[in-house]
Amino acid sequence: VIQHMRDAGIKVWVLTGDKIETAINIGYSCKLIDNEMEMFIIDALSTGDIYAQLQTMTRQSRKIGRSREKAVVIGGDSLTKILKAEGANKQKMQDKFTALTDDAKTVLCCRVSPKQKADVVRLVREYKPTVTSLAIGDGANDVNMILAANIGVGIRGVEGQ
Repeated sequence: VIQHMRDAGIKVWVLTGDKIETAINIGYSCKLIDNEMEMFIIDALSTGDIYAQLQTMTRQSRKIGRSREKAVVIGGDSLTKILKAEGANKQKMQDKFTALTDDAKTVLCCRVSPKQKADVVRLVREYKPTVTSLAIGDGANDVNMILAANIGVGIRGVEGQ
């Protein structure tokens, strides 16, 4: 089903509590990621290092152009710095992050808290107001994310209803 969504041009973001390595493996198994994709992993811990990673990756993404599909993988600590940056840094960080993800076919956000899930949905909605967001979750930890999206779907899962 996820492969059909990708084939239809729907961009898929996975917001998970899993470690980066686990999320990547799941991405391969459900065909969100494949060996032909260029993968950008954002895992720096300081704001300056994250910004440097974003700048480098944005340049690399532009060089690649449309010749290869891209995937962005970001750890929760790095995501926190992007979402919680202050003042002008916040705008610069979020602009770089959304520009990088805009070019990506798949985005995996790893080690993400329930609050971060909702914050990511809000960020996407802020930067892409004409895009319809759909959030699907399987537990109480997904409620805020589901409520933040244009369309929210709660399904019965391992963690609850």
